[in-house]
Amino acid sequence: MHLFLTIYMFLIGTIFGSFFNVVGLRVPKRSLFASQRSYCPNCHHTLAWFELIPVLSYLLQGGKCRNCKQTISPMYPIIELATGILFAYSYIHFGLQLELIISLLLMSVLAIIVVTDLTYMLIPDRILLFFLPLFIVGRLMVPLDPWWSSVTGALFGLGIVAVVIFASNGGMGGGDMKLLGLIGLVLGYKLTIVAFFLSTLYGSVICGILLALKVIDRKNPVPFGPFIVLGTITSYFFGQALIDWYLAILF
Repeated sequence: MHLFLTIYMFLIGTIFGSFFNVVGLRVPKRSLFASQRSYCPNCHHTLAWFELIPVLSYLLQGGKCRNCKQTISPMYPIIELATGILFAYSYIHFGLQLELIISLLLMSVLAIIVVTDLTYMLIPDRILLFFLPLFIVGRLMVPLDPWWSSVTGALFGLGIVAVVIFASNGGMGGGDMKLLGLIGLVLGYKLTIVAFFLSTLYGSVICGILLALKVIDRKNPVPFGPFIVLGTITSYFFGQALIDWYLAILF
């Protein structure tokens, strides 16, 4: 039963991941609810159902549009696969508890943010505002210990990025600030501190590698949202273990 539910959550996650790609690409353009079906962005070929199977269609088509043979962005299958893995791991980590719902919601908003920030360097307010009441209700049903940790976490998330924006004259954006505030509401202040630290660590290491490989250069801005996502996922699932490990080293 456990294995069946894990596989089920993975498959459901890949399907939702496909939808999150659409949401992330269309919401900034205000075309989410357009009647037009999914299509190739290059030749505008309307995709058939067998071209929309998460991950599998991309592999079977060799990463190219069936009609125009142009390369399809690998972001599509990566988001689908990552969402499937995160949904499955959320179930493995929490089981059939109410926290599982919060975890699935968190993985969902993070997946969408990766798409919007990588594509448009934008974290849309309407995405954050959609999830905000869901997380508020979720934390009322499954409060942190202590309960006010959600409030202080949100304030820390907003405050620390505001300080960075002020000190660096725009090194981070308002979208990053609001995203980390939302994350703070879910994680609480301790895990939000860990998430922010890991975000900066991931950003420094990954950007350093990309600079060394000349994939990016110092003149071009790099979206910070994906690093916040990586830091948040690590902190949400493993943050307390990291805190305990760190304190054990100190004392």
